[in-house]
Amino acid sequence: MSTYTVGYIIGSLSKESINRVLSKALIRLSPPKLTFTEIPIKDLPLYNHDYDADYPPEGRALKEAITAVDALLFVTPEYNRSIPGALKNAIDWASRPWGDNSFTLKPSAVIGASPGKIGTAIAQLSLRSVLGYCNSPQMTSPEAYIQFRPDVFTPDGDVLDDSTRQFLTRFMADFSAFIDRVHGVVPQLG
Repeated sequence: MSTYTVGYIIGSLSKESINRVLSKALIRLSPPKLTFTEIPIKDLPLYNHDYDADYPPEGRALKEAITAVDALLFVTPEYNRSIPGALKNAIDWASRPWGDNSFTLKPSAVIGASPGKIGTAIAQLSLRSVLGYCNSPQMTSPEAYIQFRPDVFTPDGDVLDDSTRQFLTRFMADFSAFIDRVHGVVPQLG
């Protein structure tokens, strides 16, 4: 059985982010063959083409962190019907300079939580479009639009509702199987 390291990126910069809580739940519910490392994005300056010739340490650290993992899990809120600016900024850093895209052939999954009933559906659609352009193979099913309620999630990532726990457990099992498939067909990743 192959084991994989999954880098997870939280789209929110808030310490109290409900998506950070969701990430804790996902890690708890994932198959044992997956280990996780957070890839932080909060210290990145705003991306600017002028940096391409000489990336600052924060940009190099991001690219190195993505290169070091086997797959990526994006856990993001929805801001104004799209992805947060900090997340888009991180993607811009990691996909540049031209010809040095850190997302190329890196398996990924997208999930997010919101207090609203449609979860983060529009943000996920936007993020999937960007990741597709960046050549990151994506787990497109099951889709996961999580309505966050305090009676379902504890701050440390326990999931109190059985159906939500089962759904998230299945989501992570499916992600694990997806990573296996991508690494099985893309030899340089395996």
